[in-house]
Amino acid sequence: PESLSFAILAGLTPLMGLYAAFLMGIVTAIFGGRPGLVSGGAGATIVVLMALIVSHGVEYLFAAIILGGFFQILVGAFKLGKFVRLIPQPVMYGFLNGLAIIIFMAQVEQFKVMEHGVSSWMSGTSLYIMAGLTLLTVLIVLGFPKLTKVIPASLVAIILTAALVFLFGIDTKKVVDIASVSGSLPSFHIPMVPFNLETLEVVFPYALIMAGVGLVESLLTLSMVDEITNTKGNSNKESMAQGTANIVNGFFGGMGGCAMVAQTLVNLDAGARTRIAAVVGAIGILIVILVGGPVIEQIPMAALVGVMMMVSIGTFQWASFKVLKKMPKSDVIVGILVAAITVLRHNLAEAVLVGVIISALVFAWDNAKRIRARKSIDEFGNKIYEIYGPLFFGSTSNFIEKFD
Repeated sequence: PESLSFAILAGLTPLMGLYAAFLMGIVTAIFGGRPGLVSGGAGATIVVLMALIVSHGVEYLFAAIILGGFFQILVGAFKLGKFVRLIPQPVMYGFLNGLAIIIFMAQVEQFKVMEHGVSSWMSGTSLYIMAGLTLLTVLIVLGFPKLTKVIPASLVAIILTAALVFLFGIDTKKVVDIASVSGSLPSFHIPMVPFNLETLEVVFPYALIMAGVGLVESLLTLSMVDEITNTKGNSNKESMAQGTANIVNGFFGGMGGCAMVAQTLVNLDAGARTRIAAVVGAIGILIVILVGGPVIEQIPMAALVGVMMMVSIGTFQWASFKVLKKMPKSDVIVGILVAAITVLRHNLAEAVLVGVIISALVFAWDNAKRIRARKSIDEFGNKIYEIYGPLFFGSTSNFIEKFD
């Protein structure tokens, strides 16, 4: 539903979202540098390309995705992926907390219906049914692991809620009310754009931003999986796989994408630790497109909303509240700022970049205050100063104050 809704939000066909979910998923699962990580048609990458779609059309979108893919491959080839290690912990906290809020708000939006081309909030019986089914899904996700962890609780919740709606003929919002998900295999298509300098001028900035946003989100997700599984992924290999997947998207009609934090968390919570899970997930989406559409379209949105709300709660770094008192005030401010930018701007790369810059300036300022002088007097009565600590433009005033 995430890939579907972001495709519709960008004014694209729903199938473009599903093609992206399949193509990104299969290519990165096979060639990526992080088993357990799931990629798909992400909102983060399509949001930065929406202005291009509106002004120049979908063919320019494909061209931008292909060029962005080449940029991502270059990052991997020149081994620049390791720079994700320079992202401080407060920025990671802010990024994940902001993302959790975005995921949750996107689910709340599903409580709206379209009437005569106008979106309005549900009311009366339809609201109570949707809320009740969502609550039921949440309770199943919470309670089922106490019985067994062999079958993922989220899968059981979706099946039980869908069965309940089907057996009792409950009238509620379903996937089919968002879009049809049936289609054919993605076909090869060269973007119909003029191959000249003008096209490059139009596409280049969007491709660069899309590549940056996609890599930041993918490598942050990779770091997150590293922490959860206590293993180490290969950031450069993942960068090259993301780039390859986006190039394939551009030639096969997908909307492009990157690593998906929510889907990766669902995957890990279900117990997945290898590439097989992501491959099965991608093939599952292809089966949905080819033959499973009529079944998937009957799944109540409440079931998916409930599962994603639980993912949102799981994504939020509640541990960040525990360490608030121990963290420096500057780190707390950085975390809150990154989360706020993520929520307000829906631009994860921008939020992370701002966080890293502020953290770097705070680090420089703190170091400026760490200059020390050891004073002594030699046998001739001369005063000798031995200086310790970093001496740079930020520490000059402190340095001068050491002398009287």
